[in-house]
Amino acid sequence: MVVRIKFAKYSVVKFIGHLDVMRYFQKANRRAKLDVAYSAGFNPHQIMSFAAPLGVGLTSDAEYVDIELNSITSKEEAMAALNEHMNEGFYINGLEILKEREENVKKETAMSQMAAADYMVSLKDGYELVDMETFKKKFMEFYEQEKIVVLKRTKKSEREMDIKKFIYDVWFEERGYGVEHADTYESGIKVYMQLATGSVINIKPDLVMEAFCKFLGKEYQEFAFQYHRMECYGNIADNKMSQEEMIAAVERGEDIKRELVPLLKMGIQG
Repeated sequence: MVVRIKFAKYSVVKFIGHLDVMRYFQKANRRAKLDVAYSAGFNPHQIMSFAAPLGVGLTSDAEYVDIELNSITSKEEAMAALNEHMNEGFYINGLEILKEREENVKKETAMSQMAAADYMVSLKDGYELVDMETFKKKFMEFYEQEKIVVLKRTKKSEREMDIKKFIYDVWFEERGYGVEHADTYESGIKVYMQLATGSVINIKPDLVMEAFCKFLGKEYQEFAFQYHRMECYGNIADNKMSQEEMIAAVERGEDIKRELVPLLKMGIQG
């Protein structure tokens, strides 16, 4: 069976990279005495898959990992056992048992299902930009542009890309979720956004803020903003499109059907 675990990453562990997080969970699983399944072969390892690993320095209330187990007593006991062995900076805030995969149906992981994520972006203390009212006004002017063209860089290349249709939503007031473990700042300047996120379409919040600073005519300062991931979503709309096909469709000016559901609720039993 496969369980999907939702966890928070915050405080000093925000500076720990993905490989260290993976090793940490392997140790936590053993200490919690979970009946974890191992791969076969000469070098067996715990079978787990993380969804869209968080960048170093970011915090989150909604990280996800799928772990294959041989057995489980109950969801509640598994969560309690893991949290008992978690260091400060990690907290398990959700666990669900996924449905068994049907025969001849491709296995779907949290990573493959990932379609969007919510972020809170805060201006850190000690940095100056504009006052909050000007920030809101200018950010909406930025967001309401017909196009938002950025230079998107990868390890292999860089290219211009219009990210306007991949910024799904923008707002300025808390909606009652996903900020329990976020860092807070006296500046009070913050914006919330929902962005396309996945293995192919992956719009990071720092890319949006860099474009916004350019729109303002201000120099983008890499460490001026704190990014906090609030929730991750899968798309259950029946559009049967790969992310590559979605990019092509958006570039043709087509609208993409979206029905976003938190990853913890996708493919669960019962």
